[in-house]
Amino acid sequence: MPTGAASMPAQVGEAGGQTKGNGLMLSETTSKVTWGAISVAVSLAFAVSVSVPSRVPSSKSDPPAAAADPSDSALAPAHAPSTSRRTGKSENAVQRLMGGVIECTSKKPRLARALTRDIARALAGRASRASIALYDRSTRTSCAYRADKHYDSASIVKPIVLGALLHARGEGLSEEEQDLARKMIVNSDNESTYVLWDMVGPDSIQDFLDEAGMMNTTIDEAGFMGLTQVTARDQATLLELLTGEDDAVLDEEERAYILDLMRDVQEDQRWGAPAGAPSDADVQVKNGWLQRSEENLRNPWDRGDWKVHSMSAITGRAHDYGLVVLTENNRVPEDEHPEAGWDYGMDTIESVAQAIHRNLYPGR
Repeated sequence: MPTGAASMPAQVGEAGGQTKGNGLMLSETTSKVTWGAISVAVSLAFAVSVSVPSRVPSSKSDPPAAAADPSDSALAPAHAPSTSRRTGKSENAVQRLMGGVIECTSKKPRLARALTRDIARALAGRASRASIALYDRSTRTSCAYRADKHYDSASIVKPIVLGALLHARGEGLSEEEQDLARKMIVNSDNESTYVLWDMVGPDSIQDFLDEAGMMNTTIDEAGFMGLTQVTARDQATLLELLTGEDDAVLDEEERAYILDLMRDVQEDQRWGAPAGAPSDADVQVKNGWLQRSEENLRNPWDRGDWKVHSMSAITGRAHDYGLVVLTENNRVPEDEHPEAGWDYGMDTIESVAQAIHRNLYPGR
C-alpha cells in the first residue's frame, strides 16, 4: 500500500478533477486553515499514489449526522402495489417501498402509475438508501421518494456555491473568479471550490439558500463544503430555479452561466442522472461522491459507505425537466476494491434514471 494510506482524511471523494476513470479517490472535505499534500491509496490492482493540494480536517471526528430511522432500512426491501387516483385531470399514484413512499403526479394519462411502478422496480433489491426528486414542466409531472431526507452533499453543493457568489456579487465575475468557477463545476476541483467558498462566505451562501427557497439545506458548522446537508427536494428546487424564467434570485445571464458550465462537465463525470436521457436534449449535470470514515461514527449509515449523488437538468427542444437522485449505504464488500461502493451507488442512480427517462420520453 502506498505511503500515506494510514493518514487518509475522514472523508474521501472527488478533488482536483480526478475521477473514477483513473481509480483515484481524493479528499472531498478539507480543513479551513491547513493547505498540504495528501497521498491517496488505492488497491494494489491500481498501484497509484498521487498528491494534491488539500485541506485535511485537523483531528476532528465526523460531525453528527441525523440518526437512521430503523423503519427506513434499505436492507429489507418491501413494496406494495401502487395505487392511483384522479384529481380533476391529474393522476396521483403512490407505492410504498422500503419504509418510504414513492409518489408521482402527472397530467399525462397513466404516467404517474408507470413511474411509481418502475422506480420501485429499479430500487427493489438494492442495498442503497436512496432519495429522489423529479419535475417535468412539459408533462406537468412530479415524483418524490424520501425527498426530504438529509445527506452529506459531496460535490453537488458546488452549483450552490456558484449561485451564491453570483447572487452576492450582483455583477459579472472577474477572470480569476470565472477560472475558479469553471474548475469547480466542470472538473469538480475542490481547491478552487474552497477559494470561492471563502470568497463568498457562509452568510452569503445562507442568503442565497433562503432566497432560492432551499429551506432544508444546512451549511456544515465547521465549514467543510462536502458535509453540507442537502435534500433531493432542495436540489430539485435549485434546478428549477436555474432552468426557470424568474429573475428574482439570479438573472437570465447568471442562470445560463451556471447551466453552461454544468453542460460542459468533463466526460467521465457525466454518469448518473443523465443515463438514458433523450438523445436530442441538452444535458446539464453535477455529481458528487464521498466515502465516510469507519472511525468515530455516530450514525450507523456511515460505516465506511459511499455517498453517491447525481443531479441533472434536461432541456432543449420539448424537454424541460430535472432529476435528483441521492444515495448512501453503498458499501464496500470485504476484500473488494474501495471503488466497489462507488460503482454500486452509480448503478443504483442509473437504474432509476433510465426508468424515469424511458417513461417520460419513450423512444427518444
